[in-house]
Order: sequence, then structure tokens, then C-alpha cells
Amino acid sequence: MKADLIATRQAIRAGTSHPLAVAEACLSVAQSPVCAHTFMQLTPEALQHAALEPQVAQSPLAGLAVSIKDLFDVHGQITQAGSVVLKNQAPARADSVAVARLRAAGAGLIGRTHMVEFAFSGVGTNPHYGTPAAWDGLYDRAVGAPGQPHVPGGSSSGAAVSVATGAAFIGLGSDTGGSIRVPAALNGIVGFKSTARRVPTQGAYPLSISLDTVCAMTRSVRDTILAHEVMSARQVPRGQRPLADYRLAVVRSLMQDGMDPVVTQTFERSLKTLRSAGARIDEISLSELNELAPMMNTGGFSPAEGFAWHRERIERENERYDPRVLQRLMRGSSMKAHEYMDLVQARQSWIARVEAALVGYDAVLSPTTPITAPTIGQVAPGAERDAEFFRVNGLLLRNTRAVNTLDGCGISLPCHAPGELPVGLMAWHAAMHDDTILQLALLLEPLLQSH
Repeated sequence: MKADLIATRQAIRAGTSHPLAVAEACLSVAQSPVCAHTFMQLTPEALQHAALEPQVAQSPLAGLAVSIKDLFDVHGQITQAGSVVLKNQAPARADSVAVARLRAAGAGLIGRTHMVEFAFSGVGTNPHYGTPAAWDGLYDRAVGAPGQPHVPGGSSSGAAVSVATGAAFIGLGSDTGGSIRVPAALNGIVGFKSTARRVPTQGAYPLSISLDTVCAMTRSVRDTILAHEVMSARQVPRGQRPLADYRLAVVRSLMQDGMDPVVTQTFERSLKTLRSAGARIDEISLSELNELAPMMNTGGFSPAEGFAWHRERIERENERYDPRVLQRLMRGSSMKAHEYMDLVQARQSWIARVEAALVGYDAVLSPTTPITAPTIGQVAPGAERDAEFFRVNGLLLRNTRAVNTLDGCGISLPCHAPGELPVGLMAWHAAMHDDTILQLALLLEPLLQSH
């Protein structure tokens, strides 16, 4: 396990490491083959400048490397959102709110990371700029030999790989249907989706104004809390409750449908480990989850709101879009105004009923994704692989998307053993339960790493 940000910051403050030396090590990884297709743009000068600031060691982020998803405005840089459509846009005139807060906290900006075009997929492929390989998919840990590269998950693909490989300590990204938690799960790192209203979205290219959430991936839960505190401009209280004081739930319906054998084995082993440590876990029937597909039968928020953003551009230059992204955006073109309003009202009613059903529980535990990452070759760009791509995309996003629809919060924690493909365990709840989820995650993390 690579040292996390807080451990590295402690070493800097103790005088056993220096921010510039850490910066050079991160840049070395970022420029190596393990980070192929991970960065749209590297900014070594910005990282080195932050590392040399006189008081940087005392700042919360200590000048350490933070990567920025190509969705966020950074002053003087072009925000392309993983597309060729926006490559000739004017550079941003100011930092997005999230970037400004990270910079003010002492972040060293190492560069812009690859992403799915316009953030509209959970798989992580991009036909324009290439697809980074999931870190644990690059090598067969069991035999120490190169293996078939696996998809990194999306849409924050490069952000996840930058953290997993050691190029960055924090990967700034976004989560509209799972775009933080899915790549975190497939790369064996931590990804936290906060309640959407916690962090302003100003300066981030939008997909869905109803669902977009600004959040990050890290190497540890304590780093996740630090990143969330910086971006949300609030303190997370540190809890003293033992694990046995939390009341946890497991839902079999939807969340565990169609799980592959690896995820099933890993998830059940994780529940057994937690129960052995004193966790109280009830199996509950949350039948409301089965209403999600019928509720979204007209397309859902992301296609409708995404198409509204892209309508005029699609009319001018649709041939420049990723065909798979374009296909999903065009699903929103046929939604009528009354259907959209019905969807808004149906969601509000659904949220109220799910919140009522979860009263008395501190969190629900589910697999982050029901399947492990397929190889890049299985879903690479190409019409002959479209059917498999859309099947995989639906499965990867299914569980996480339920939490976004709930306007909730959730964290993905790695729960696989060494030598296994990464699997994530997601702890989640409704809106504004962020602090409880983070406090619980601090307790779960060492237990899940122990098996």
C-alpha cells in the first residue's frame, strides 16, 4: 500500500521528506508507462512551484500532488471534458470552485486527467484520447507478469489511475451516476460521493444539474475526509462510536442481482469479517429500489439534461462526438416537458419513501459494482462491441446510480484480497448523512484490508 497524503505530510513536517522530492517521484510515475492515457496535460511547473512555497508544509495538503479531471476549469487551461468538440475553446479565466479551494489548501496541481467524453459512461473508454488501464489490471499480481489491461471505470478514469499508481494523492472528479465510486472500486482505492449540495459545481462542465456531484478519490479514508473538508469548506466531526453501535443494513434486491462469482465471494467474505468484528447487520427488503427502472423509462435525468446542454452543438457537429455518448445523449431528445416534470415529482416521492424506510439505520452496505472490470478489449470503441459495452455500462452504474437518484452519499472501499481483481464495498445512505458514512468508513477500512 502506497503512503497516503496524511502520512506523507507527517513525514514532510518531521523533516524526513521534502515536498519537492515527493513531487519529483509523482511526476516520474505520471510520465511512466503505467500512466499511459492517464493525463490530458501534465503541469510539472505548477506542482514544483507549490512544493517550493515556504510555508507549504504547514498547509493542509502540503504541496502534494492533486490531479484534476478534465471537467474542471483551471485558470489558463482549456476545459475539454474529454472531447474533441471543445478542444479549441478559450482557456478558463478562473479556477472552478473546487480547484480554487484545493489550491488554497496547498494542493500541487500535477495535471488534467483523461475522462469519458462529457462524463457520460461508467466504463472509462474514450475513442479520442485513449483509455487508461486500471492499475490492478496492468499486472497479474499472482505471477508478477503482465496481464490483460482492464477498464478503469468512468467517467473519472484518469483520476482513479493517477491515485492508484501513485502519481497523485487526490484525484478530483465528479459523480453523476457513479463516476467516482465505480473507478475507485475497479482500481482498488477509496471514492466518496458526498451529498451533491455539499460542494459547489461552479466551473465544472455539466452533465446533469439534478445529479452532478463534485468529489474525489484517494488512497485512504482519512485522506478522503481531508479532501472533502477542503472542497466542502466544513469540518467533519470525528466520532467515537464503536462499530457495534452502528446499525447497518444489507439489501438483496437490485443491489445483488446478477453479481459475478468474484464479487459474490468477496462481498460475502467482507460481511462475515464485519460481523466477526461486532457489526450488527440486518437484511432488509427495500422494495423501492425495484421502482428505479420503471421511473426512468423515459430516459432519466442525465440524457434529458445532457441533451439540453448539447442540443445546438449536436446539430452542428454530431460526427465529432463519441458515438456511444451521442447515442445516450440523443435518448433525451424525445423527452417531453410534462414527462420531465413527472420524473422530477416521481423522484421526490421516491426519495421520501426510501428515507422513511431507512430510518433507524446508519448505512446500507452493497457491492459498489456487481461485476469486476472487463478487459479493455471487450468494450473498446467499435460498433461490433457496442452491445457488450452498453451491457457492462449498465451493470457498472446500476448500484451507484441508485444513490445518486436518492440524492444520497456513499463511499466505495476496497475489499478484495491481494492477488484478486479489485472489488468495492459501498456504504451509503440518503442526503446529509455524509459525516456518519465517513465515520463508519474509518472503522470499516482496516477490517476490510485485514482479510
